Amino acid sequence: MGAQPSEVAWQTRAACRGPNTDFFYPPSKAERKSEKIERERRAKEICARCEVVQECLDYSIRIRELHGIWGGLTERERRVYF
Repeated sequence: MGAQPSEVAWQTRAACRGPNTDFFYPPSKAERKSEKIERERRAKEICARCEVVQECLDYSIRIRELHGIWGGLTERERRVYF
């Protein structure tokens, strides 16, 4: 049972759409701690100016998304909601 179109319509307005999506998920290769911190900082910076950041966070919590930065929070930061 997947998400209904109306449930994810907000995604078309998300600031993370486009070439900056790499900041939201770890690379397939290992990354240094300093690289992770910088990548997450840049992703959160994008989230901070996003008009649908709350919808994104609510969605990620509802589906229990375990990976990436959603709604301005990392996987670890979202764990408190699960």
